[in-house]
Amino acid sequence: MEGASQDQRYAGAAAEYGPALERLARAYEADPAERHDLLQDIHFALWRSLALFDGRCSMRTWVYRVAHNTAASHAMQRRRARTAKLASLEELADTPDGDNPEHTAGEHQMLERLMGMIRALKAPDAQVMLLYLEDLDAAAIGEITGLKAGAVATKIHRIKTILAKRFREEGGQHG
Repeated sequence: MEGASQDQRYAGAAAEYGPALERLARAYEADPAERHDLLQDIHFALWRSLALFDGRCSMRTWVYRVAHNTAASHAMQRRRARTAKLASLEELADTPDGDNPEHTAGEHQMLERLMGMIRALKAPDAQVMLLYLEDLDAAAIGEITGLKAGAVATKIHRIKTILAKRFREEGGQHG
């Protein structure tokens, strides 16, 4: 996309990374209205930032960096205003029908519990985990966050251990 206009770069990035940006917004926000606002903020920040994109990193890295910085700022502002919410019953009712609606709802509820736990992490830890869940490797996460790849790998292992322990503990309370 060298030589492309800001609008052309944005259109290409939005088309290619739109689903990932939606997942990122969902990971940061349980509330549908807040999620929508965050997604709009991410898209605006991405469009605005593409005027500065010079190709020194991949478009993928740029998009994730802008999206995660925007989402982290949004989360910090929201945390000051209130604590993060878990999925509501209305959101669970919006789960798409599958072959087994009870199983699908159960998976959705487990995913929402996990996202709630990730939202409760400190912002840098949540950012690393969300990038990891987007299937980025330690080197790419390090490029986005400014951490060394080894530190990212260690952080991911530590966070996974913490989340697994919390998930087991909560499973006993909810199961």
